[in-house]
Amino acid sequence: MKVAIIGLGFRLGYLGTIFREMDPDFEIVGHVDPQPAGLQALTDFGIDPGTTYATPEELIETARFDLLMIGSPNHMHLEHIRLGLEAGLTVFSEKPIVATIEESYALAALLHTYGHDRLLVGLVLRYSPLYRDLRRAQSEGMLGDVVSIEASEHIAPYHGAFFMRDWRRYTRYAGPFMLEKCCHDLDLYNGVVGARPRYVASFGGRKSFIPANAPEANGINDMEVYYRKPSGWMGSDKVFDSDADIIDYQTATIEYENGVAMTFHTNLNVPDEFRRFCVIGAKGMAEGDFVRGFFNVHDARTSTRLIGKTYSSPSERSAHYGADEQMAEDVIAHIKNGVALPVSALDAIEAGILALAMDEARHGRKVVDLQPIFARYDALLHGEDIYTASVG
Repeated sequence: MKVAIIGLGFRLGYLGTIFREMDPDFEIVGHVDPQPAGLQALTDFGIDPGTTYATPEELIETARFDLLMIGSPNHMHLEHIRLGLEAGLTVFSEKPIVATIEESYALAALLHTYGHDRLLVGLVLRYSPLYRDLRRAQSEGMLGDVVSIEASEHIAPYHGAFFMRDWRRYTRYAGPFMLEKCCHDLDLYNGVVGARPRYVASFGGRKSFIPANAPEANGINDMEVYYRKPSGWMGSDKVFDSDADIIDYQTATIEYENGVAMTFHTNLNVPDEFRRFCVIGAKGMAEGDFVRGFFNVHDARTSTRLIGKTYSSPSERSAHYGADEQMAEDVIAHIKNGVALPVSALDAIEAGILALAMDEARHGRKVVDLQPIFARYDALLHGEDIYTASVG
């Protein structure tokens, strides 16, 4: 399979090595990136990054390939997706697929014109063995109707510090943290609930990565942990005195259209990190943790444990609990043989809308009603802009 890359950052550099593991014929024919942070990962793995092109337009016009992969900063995704779709290409975009509500509307209009099946998305956790087991237990009736969910994504201080030092520290480039990092998780639970989110409330801010908590301010000279993960484009050495405008903790409460309620919590300074869920249904409860690698299902009436399972990553290089390998395998099968994928561009947009609504609720200290947003989104997907129609 031949691919071209716009935005050869750390993520697509890593994914390039995983795709090669899954397909020895995987080839990168060209890339566009003025500062390709992911280049070293490819060359260390013996993968040729292909021809360097000056612009996305030159790459698309000149190179011949099966899949256009987009790993540029989030605020550039919409433009790069548009270029690919207009050129008749199949496009794979890293998450989050777009960075604002207005871009979600614009992408909906593009997908109406060009078809959403031509846009693939890197919501990698949909491919994880743990999530697949959760959905299987749900489909087999072990949970009954879902009633409520408690979920979280917590990351260790080394990773939190990376967000304070990388381009992702600026919401104008990355979008809010819930979008940039947690849209994976929100997508998973949207899928479990089987309905769209309707109301959102949220609170959070920055309390850990501030000057008062800097080690040197407390007589400690060792800062090594905060620089373990390298930063890329627009990188900075500042951690606790960073000019970042992202949060380092946030909680949210969501009510879905079908009445299911969910709480979600994220924190960037958790020394024993975890990424867990507890899905409680009328007939049973499913609890799991992607980081700690377990999955349990209990019967509500008898408390009998119906499933007790543990997981381990397939290798030390595996970044998402085995999901990257499965995603690469499935995307390759999709491109070569039309095999269906477990997540769509529409799923990605809806998870992004939820994440963006969380930040609106946090800023405004209010409950956000998503119905008007989804009404306009749906209209654009079907070729009509109801906002323009109502004011035109």
